[in-house]
Amino acid sequence: MRGDDPMMSLDEALARRRSVRGYRPDPVPDATIREIFSMAQAAPSNCNVQPWISHVVSGEALVRLGQAMVAASQDGIAPDPDFRADRGFEGVYRERQIDAAVQLYGAMGIDRHDRPRRDWAYRRNLEFFGAPHAVFIFMPGAFEEREAVDLGIYTQTLMLAMVSRGVSNCAQGALSLYPSIIREHLGVSADNRLLLGISFGYEDETVAANAARTGRAPLDVAVRFHA
Repeated sequence: MRGDDPMMSLDEALARRRSVRGYRPDPVPDATIREIFSMAQAAPSNCNVQPWISHVVSGEALVRLGQAMVAASQDGIAPDPDFRADRGFEGVYRERQIDAAVQLYGAMGIDRHDRPRRDWAYRRNLEFFGAPHAVFIFMPGAFEEREAVDLGIYTQTLMLAMVSRGVSNCAQGALSLYPSIIREHLGVSADNRLLLGISFGYEDETVAANAARTGRAPLDVAVRFHA
């Protein structure tokens, strides 16, 4: 946000941030992208080791990468994520997962038994929902859970920086399902493990999926106060 426009407050950025699953093709200016990622470098980390390694992909490189992942999925190649991705949720966590799916597929008009359209909706993940940019966030292989927390802090900082500049985004576990393909396309060392990807760009408000909204647990459910 430039010129005479006031800078977006943290309160507003938090309120506006949500997972956007449909984008206009217009690219985000390079200067804006560099500014956003420079802001994210302020994220804290244990002992200030800054364990994140980000690869931003745009243009034809992004198209080719998306095509490769979609082809792998359609050919029945099993995902092989660097971090376990098949852990099931139980109890209230399963309820929240189901509610998120109901909101998303409901907004898209996809019945739970409509397998072809659900498969199509899944493949949209691998095509970055039409976004003109994506960032893949890796962690050096020697690091473990503690440093993964640092990557989570960095990711949230990055997404809020994007929102503050009018750039929508979606953090996607699905973009970590084929790390070998991604490393090959980007020339990334096998020593670097992929935690997640984020699609980003300018929201296309005509995309039905973007009408989906999810709730949050009440404060007293999520937080215990001790005195």
